[in-house]
Amino acid sequence: MKSILLTGGAGFIGANFISYFLEAYPEYSLINLDALTYAANVDHIELSDNIKKRYTFIEGSICNRPLVESIFKKYNIKGVLHFAAESHVDNSIKNPGIFIETNVTGTFTLIDVAFKKWMDKPFIYKNEYKDCRFLHVSTDEVYGTLGKTGLFTETTPYAPNSPYSASKASCDMIVRSYHHTYGMNTIITNCSNNYGPKQHNEKLIPTIIRKALSGEAIPIYGDGKNIRDWLYVLDHCKGIDIAFHKGISGEVYNIGGRNEKDNLYIVNKICSILDKQVPNKIPYASLITFIEDRAGHDKRYAIDATKIEDTLGWKADENFESGIKKTINWYIKKYTK
Repeated sequence: MKSILLTGGAGFIGANFISYFLEAYPEYSLINLDALTYAANVDHIELSDNIKKRYTFIEGSICNRPLVESIFKKYNIKGVLHFAAESHVDNSIKNPGIFIETNVTGTFTLIDVAFKKWMDKPFIYKNEYKDCRFLHVSTDEVYGTLGKTGLFTETTPYAPNSPYSASKASCDMIVRSYHHTYGMNTIITNCSNNYGPKQHNEKLIPTIIRKALSGEAIPIYGDGKNIRDWLYVLDHCKGIDIAFHKGISGEVYNIGGRNEKDNLYIVNKICSILDKQVPNKIPYASLITFIEDRAGHDKRYAIDATKIEDTLGWKADENFESGIKKTINWYIKKYTK
C-alpha cells in the first residue's frame, strides 16, 4: 500500500478531499498532518469503518521539521498533497506574520524534507522513490486582480495584493524552484473560490447563511460588486486528484468553475432560496447590510480552466445554481440543530 502525506486535512478542502480520495483509491493510505488551528475540524473527516484503517491523523505543524522528517521515515511517504495554509485574507491583513511562517516556511520545510528523502542528488531519484510526486494546492489570488474582461491563465504574471496571496505566491515559487533546480516531480494547482459543505463560518457563503438564519445583519463589503469564479469543493477535489495522477511534472494547472458571480448575486440568491426553504416573517434580503470595504479588496478573479480540461479531461460537474443548493441544505442542517 502506498502512503501519501496530506497536510491540512482537517480544513475545508482537505476534509472533503480525504473522504473522496480514500473511497476512490483503495491502494492508498493517507497520513493527515494538521496543526488544528481555529479553522480545522476533525469531525468533518467522515470515513466508513472499512476505510478508517487506511487513515492516520497526526496533530502537528508543517513547520516542525523533526516531526515532518519522522513522518516521512515512519510511514515511508511516497507522495505529498499539500493543502495546509492560513487562508483568510482579513486575518492576513491583521496578522501577516503567521501567514509567512505557516505558508512559506511550512511549504519549504515539506518540500525540502521530501527532496532529501526521495532523491540522491538533483535530478536523481532513489529507485524506491522514482515515482514520488509533490502537489501544492494554491490559489488564483496569486495573480492579483482582473479588469472587466479577461481570465487568469497558467502564464498570467503573479501580482499578489494581500499578505495572504503574497505568501501563497511565495509558496508557488518555492515549489517551482525545487522542480527546476533539483528536478523534483512537482505539480501546482491554482483554484478559484471554493464553496460547499464543511467550510469555516468566517467565509462569505457560510456567513450569509448563518447570519440570515439567526436574523442578524448580513455583512457585505463595499458595494457588493466584487466578482469571483466559484468552484464547488468536490469538483476541486476531483481536479486535484486528476492533476496528481495524470499531470505533467513541473506543470501548473488552474482549476476554476466558470461561475463568475458578484457578491450581490451570491447574497440575493442565497436569500431567495432560504425564503422558500426556511420561511421567515421578513425577506432575508432585508438583512443585507453594506459595510466598509476590505483594505486592498481585489475587484475580480476569473480562471481559464482550459488547460486542465483539454489535457487532463477534468470538468466541473456542478454549476453555481446546483452547487449552492447542496451547500445551503448542508448549512441549514448545521445551523438549525
